[in-house]
Amino acid sequence: MSAQIIDGKRISDTIREEIKGEVARLRDKDVRPGLAVVLVGEDAASQVYVRNKAKACEDLGFYSEVHRLPASTSQDELLALIDRLNAQASIHGILVQLPLPGHIQEKAVIDAISVDKDVDGFHPVSVGNLMIGDEALLPCTPSGVIELLKRTGNAPAGKHAVVIGRSNIVGKPVSMLLLRENATVTVCHSRTPNLQEMARQADILVVAVGVAQLVKRDWVKPGAVVIDVGMNRLENGKLCGDVDYEDVAPVAGWITPVPGGVGPMTITMLMLNTLKSAKRTHGIA
Repeated sequence: MSAQIIDGKRISDTIREEIKGEVARLRDKDVRPGLAVVLVGEDAASQVYVRNKAKACEDLGFYSEVHRLPASTSQDELLALIDRLNAQASIHGILVQLPLPGHIQEKAVIDAISVDKDVDGFHPVSVGNLMIGDEALLPCTPSGVIELLKRTGNAPAGKHAVVIGRSNIVGKPVSMLLLRENATVTVCHSRTPNLQEMARQADILVVAVGVAQLVKRDWVKPGAVVIDVGMNRLENGKLCGDVDYEDVAPVAGWITPVPGGVGPMTITMLMLNTLKSAKRTHGIA
């Protein structure tokens, strides 16, 4: 047996075509989704992410603003910009690229973004709504994971999902979304005893720990769906995930590659959140 590859690029492209159709429909109602991205400092990886987000907006017909601020920007200056964007009618989503310079409190910035424009899904109210199952803009990578599962015929309902990792960005929210989809969920982390044994019980194994090639074939139940959220760079410069792909693929039923699996979904789900926010703002179903 060899795993079927979950092609995140193909699925992402399909969702983007669906978004383009919705953008065309909104255009007839004189509505254009708008996203503002704020970058503070010169972090190289962040600059790449911001360029990719701006390009996605252009490709989909969104209105886009990119605010590039020097690393010396004060917290009060950044919060003042967020206040202006909160009030700006042409902006339906606000994303402040992380990480921020050390003198700026990340929580203060996240809390300042209007819940209605919180397209990252990081605001405490968004997180609370996710927890209780109320309507919310969902965190992009976790919601992308759910889309990958559904669109490959691997609906989580009735399955045992094991999540390795408990971060606020991926591990916790993806666990809540899997519960919402009626999976039975086990959350594992660095203090979990018998981690390998726990992983091997999973029908769906989601790995998001940031440890290169941690998960080997003897961690995986034959036929399981393996979702690798990790993105690591080996000493030879090659990108890899938290799963040892070559070792695991022969025993898994489905597997995401790195790159090309979960990664392409994140920006696409950000665009989908911005579209949802625009529709909600203008009362469009």
